[in-house]
Amino acid sequence: MKKRIVLAAVVVCVSMMSAAAFAAGDAGEAVFKAKCASCHPDGGNIMKPKATLKGIKDSKKIIKQVRKGGGGMPAFDAKAVSDADAKLLADYIIKTFKK
Repeated sequence: MKKRIVLAAVVVCVSMMSAAAFAAGDAGEAVFKAKCASCHPDGGNIMKPKATLKGIKDSKKIIKQVRKGGGGMPAFDAKAVSDADAKLLADYIIKTFKK
């Protein structure tokens, strides 16, 4: 009986973590669609076609670009994209546009 309770608790915890991870992915995608997709459709770049989002592996680099802008890209301060959303966005870009 005790093993069943422990097992049930583990299953609930894993389910909650999976749901949170899924929700985080959805949040990153939502930020991308709202702030980035118009200039970066499918990870491309309408201003500089050779400078795509594909293959970027460094979330700090993405967040720095989001904050500073440049090369035709506007800067997004913490009011426009919160620090938490910038991290979710970077994770989404890395995961989605691997190559």
